[in-house]
Amino acid sequence: MVCSTLCGNPYAGLVSHLRASWLSGKTRPLEYRVAQLEALGRFLDDKKQEILEATELDMGKPSFEAFFSEILLCKNELNVTLNNLCQWMKDEYVDKNLVMQLDSAFIRKDPYGVVLIIAPWNYPIHLFLVPLIGAIAAGNCAIIKPSEISKNTERLVAETLGCYLDDDCFAVVTGGVPETTRLLENKFDYIFFTGSPPVGRIVMTAAAKHLTPVTLELGGKNPCYVSDTCDVTNVARRVAWGRFFNAGQTCIAPDYLLCTIEMQEKLMPALREAITEFFGPNPRESPDFGRIVSDKQFRRLRALLCSGRVALGGQTDEAERYIAPTVLADVQPSDPAMQEEIFGPILPIVVIANMDEAIDFINARPRPLALYAFSCDSKIVNQVLERTSSGGFCGNDTLMHLTLTSLPFGGIGNSGLGKYHGKFTFDTFSHHRGCLHRNMGLETLNTPRYPPYTQQKLGILTTTFEVKRRGTCTLL
Repeated sequence: MVCSTLCGNPYAGLVSHLRASWLSGKTRPLEYRVAQLEALGRFLDDKKQEILEATELDMGKPSFEAFFSEILLCKNELNVTLNNLCQWMKDEYVDKNLVMQLDSAFIRKDPYGVVLIIAPWNYPIHLFLVPLIGAIAAGNCAIIKPSEISKNTERLVAETLGCYLDDDCFAVVTGGVPETTRLLENKFDYIFFTGSPPVGRIVMTAAAKHLTPVTLELGGKNPCYVSDTCDVTNVARRVAWGRFFNAGQTCIAPDYLLCTIEMQEKLMPALREAITEFFGPNPRESPDFGRIVSDKQFRRLRALLCSGRVALGGQTDEAERYIAPTVLADVQPSDPAMQEEIFGPILPIVVIANMDEAIDFINARPRPLALYAFSCDSKIVNQVLERTSSGGFCGNDTLMHLTLTSLPFGGIGNSGLGKYHGKFTFDTFSHHRGCLHRNMGLETLNTPRYPPYTQQKLGILTTTFEVKRRGTCTLL
């Protein structure tokens, strides 16, 4: 029976159908999970060219960037999962006390049930497929909601994914805000959302009505501290690559630089050289530089160019939704570019006096999804790491921590909650069920816990249940 609050909901029947499939146990066997994951691999192989074409149409994404981020990294996640799934699914046996030495205590990795994955437009394949890999691996049914903003990729996913996956257990729902709102009225067993903090609050509010657990992969203003002791050329190349990859439309891109006035002067010619090396003298003509996804986003970004002074770039073309790789110098904390996540090819530089001031600046703001620090002195990098908090951290490079399936990826505070990638995705979509299976005999071992209570029984219980502290440990 569908809850009365869902009467007339256009997606209630679909959710009920998937729930019935899940309750049948169909998704639980290892063989089924592997077959569906291998089907995702065929989807990536068969539709490679269509994916490259759709992402190019949606945001002018260079095929190199699209292959790397939308196909190669997804294949890596898929193969890591297939290589390890048998081990991940096994019960995890745990330590026991004296009373339970003959019993079995273990953690069972159960699927949640029917999960909802809401993906954004900036990496429209990667950011639905990687969560889906974990959801399938953990034995769930899933509804995928791709972004309507990247409309060509949305159409590709909607029209073709069902040809590869079991449509009794997996479905794609399309549409905009009204459709997503109605979809969220349904009871799901887990919701995985990637997007902005404001929309994340809406998703979390909807989930709270059903006490549904969530993972929120949000964004934020990712700081990048550049110390006075660094290789300026290398810093410029690595920062420019991270900032202007996908035309800056990356949730973990360095959002602004923090450095001294002296380092700002050194970085300008190095950044100019790096941008020219990457995209030529006129990035607008470069096949390796993308475009902004929509007119709305273009206008929002263009308005940010009034912050500080345009030191590099600044050219725009609304017809093409083109914004040149841009560096803003002498930006003030009160400027528009520092009030929101930029999510475009604009890099502000905020001048600070020293590392301590940079750390204070970072800690005075919401905790970011990523934090970067550059220095030839590893002690400085470690100081930034130890004295700040962020979803992830990368020293002396940008974006690259995302590529390791062995590292958890996720936010903290305003930048999100929960984590995924590799085994972390499997764990996110698994309920870790604590299980104890006791022996039916040996009842005399249980006698000390039963009334009537005595001091002698309490002494026996203390001896058999007490956990004693060992010697202290030292962090090396």
